[in-house]
Amino acid sequence: MADFGNEPGLWAARAAGASAGAAVSLIYLLPQSRREAAGRFFTGLTCGLIFGAPTGAWLIDRMQLAGQMSPFETLLAGSAAASLGAWWALGILARIAGRYGARPER
Repeated sequence: MADFGNEPGLWAARAAGASAGAAVSLIYLLPQSRREAAGRFFTGLTCGLIFGAPTGAWLIDRMQLAGQMSPFETLLAGSAAASLGAWWALGILARIAGRYGARPER
């Protein structure tokens, strides 16, 4: 497993990947409001920063690319994938809750 230290460059890769994942997600599943967009963006950013390293390591292992990618590239890809996944999960849950979670009118 790659060594992901606390170097500023690696944190920049995490932040760039998480932001890119959230931005790309806008294209595929548009938010219905600004509030939903902000909530999903910050959730994606947070998940990308937190889960970027394990997701990147898992992707590299799964794709059999160990030794071919630098820690920077691994964190960038992992953060983008984690952010993209969080964005989609939160967006789908918000749509389901909006559709089926409404209170019945009396």
